[in-house]
Amino acid sequence: MGQILLLSVSGHDRPGLTQSLTSILAAHGARILDIGQAVVHDTLALGLLIDAPDKSLALEEDILRKATQFEVAAHFTDVTEQEWQSWLGRASKQRFVVTVIASALTAQHLADVSAAIANGALNIDRIERLSSRESLAESGRACVQFHISGQKSEPDKLRASFLKLAQETGVDIAIQQESQYGRSRRLIAFDMDSTLIQAEIIDELAKMQGVGEEVSRVTEAAMRGELDFKQSFTRRVGLLKGLPESRVLELLDRVAITDGAERLISTLKSQGYKTAILSGGFTFFGLHLQSKLGMDYLHANELEIRHGIVTGNIVPPIMDGQRKAEKLQEIATEMGITLDQAIAVGDGANDLPMLNLAGMGIAFRAKPVVRQSAQHAISTLGLDAILYLLGMRDRAMP
Repeated sequence: MGQILLLSVSGHDRPGLTQSLTSILAAHGARILDIGQAVVHDTLALGLLIDAPDKSLALEEDILRKATQFEVAAHFTDVTEQEWQSWLGRASKQRFVVTVIASALTAQHLADVSAAIANGALNIDRIERLSSRESLAESGRACVQFHISGQKSEPDKLRASFLKLAQETGVDIAIQQESQYGRSRRLIAFDMDSTLIQAEIIDELAKMQGVGEEVSRVTEAAMRGELDFKQSFTRRVGLLKGLPESRVLELLDRVAITDGAERLISTLKSQGYKTAILSGGFTFFGLHLQSKLGMDYLHANELEIRHGIVTGNIVPPIMDGQRKAEKLQEIATEMGITLDQAIAVGDGANDLPMLNLAGMGIAFRAKPVVRQSAQHAISTLGLDAILYLLGMRDRAMP
């Protein structure tokens, strides 16, 4: 190798600058060993690590002359052989992506996240904004990603510190290994009640039947993991006995879809994803939602109705947490993909089996026990915040 140099360029970003500089490097026979560029508020920061010929004075003069023409600053730094070898050795570092999501992000939020990264003996390699150009503190939705690395990182401890920080600050913080992060996901499966829709259907039916408070208490205990789902579900459905089918169908137009759901699903379908509803709720509403959102798969519980009246029974088998996980596996097998390529989203304890089975499990506006156990949690924005976890930018979304 010849002389190793780091070329640093900064100033107002202008079209043609990178092309002009790399053309000069090419004319002098220089090799580019590394390159990085960022633009913040039209201000450029460009770095090129180059292997220059032994006599590089003419190269440096040509670069500095061109930089002056573009009204930017350029600076060369000598890189020793030892520094070069040390840089190469750090290629084996573990790499992670930390995604910070909130309705607004303050300097204190970013300082707290940066401190947690530093305390974990990790280095920040790159920071990117995924949300739109509006102020991070005022836009109503904000997302920043930190690309970090380290030699002796402990992701479980870092995840725990981020979870604690999220609880204290009210922002969502997710960490993923870079090897797991990317565009290989192909399937996303959702719980329905309180995830895709803004209600628990069984609770709404119970209100119609006049047993709302009793059923809600059992529902809450089951979602917290305090009761066996099958037993509690059977008990709750039994209280619906005698409800007219006409009243049941009234819910189709009354229960709202969760904010961001339509944008999320339409975007993922445009990217080739398959979508599924895996629900402990009821098929009558699941079929309505599947048609409205264009979902590919639906597995839920069938509420037995005879002669226009709810019988208080469920057509077996009951769709509990274990069966949700089994159905996720079945769909992945049918698609010919691995579970690492699957995403599962839910809010209750009966969602944990599929959240833990999927390559990416996301607790959405979830109960505390679910947030503690899931890989990732989103509570501050709508369902379309999941797109940020996949590295998508606002400007690339519909």
